[in-house]
Amino acid sequence: MHFIFRLALALSPILVLSHAHAASPEDRYIAARDAAIAKFAKQANDGKTGEAVDKAEAAARDELKTQLAAILSEPARPGFAPAQLNLDTLYKGDMGFGMLDGLRFDADKGRDGGKIGEQRPDGSFVEPKAHIIVTTEALFTRWLHEHKAWWDKGSKNVPQQIEAALKFEGLYTQAISTDAAVINFDELPVAKPASATLTYGFLAGRTQDSTPEAGDEVFVAALAGGRMYIAYGEIEPAVKVPACATIRADYNKKADAAAEKLDRKEITKKAYDKLGDLRQQGEDAFKRCFTERAPQQPAFAEATKQAQALLETAIGR
Repeated sequence: MHFIFRLALALSPILVLSHAHAASPEDRYIAARDAAIAKFAKQANDGKTGEAVDKAEAAARDELKTQLAAILSEPARPGFAPAQLNLDTLYKGDMGFGMLDGLRFDADKGRDGGKIGEQRPDGSFVEPKAHIIVTTEALFTRWLHEHKAWWDKGSKNVPQQIEAALKFEGLYTQAISTDAAVINFDELPVAKPASATLTYGFLAGRTQDSTPEAGDEVFVAALAGGRMYIAYGEIEPAVKVPACATIRADYNKKADAAAEKLDRKEITKKAYDKLGDLRQQGEDAFKRCFTERAPQQPAFAEATKQAQALLETAIGR
């Protein structure tokens, strides 16, 4: 009996240590996610593709959704469909790989009240007017760490501090499903709900090339009760500043005129180069003008109201 007691005492620190280092639900989720990514990467390298593999990948995402649903225990949102996993794919080579780990609620109607998936007269399809992504603070912090060198050298990556990260427009390009870059036109003066420790909102647009002429989306983010919420949606009316668009158009005209003069040898290459990148100058001037003047537009106040409502729906006040 004394031997057994002494053995128990000897083993007790090990048992305590093992308990202290037990994997958290988030750790188990990440381990399952990374194992699935590795599995499908190997299958792709081995040339294994087809319907069966795609079904297995979809099943793996369903299992990850089940794990996150248990971790988050998030209630349904009025006007939103049941939660989906925010990860579009587990294939490293696919567009959208590396999105934010979390659950995503998609609005059950389009911006104009249309049925999701319905085709409009112009050939486009109705998409959800808003989306809400929920994750834990621990998973969000881990995601930031995984993305600290995500983009190629020379491109700015997401800051590692939460507050700074929320103000970095590249965060939203990486975190959500999009084939275009998210542009932060201007911060919106959204009020911080009582339950939130951090809140940030901004007027946005998306682009694959030049900065769009109008802000037609809002993004809001909040840290509340150990949860990170990111919500975004289309707004009506869009925020426009025609005078700013005119400034950019003038720069583009100057760029065209300079290029023509160079072609006709009316100016030297040295003189042309001295002008600098006129189109980029126009982009920069447009953005400065828009940031300065947009808050004076009536639509800006309406955008702020819509952003506030979306934020409150996201975190449930």
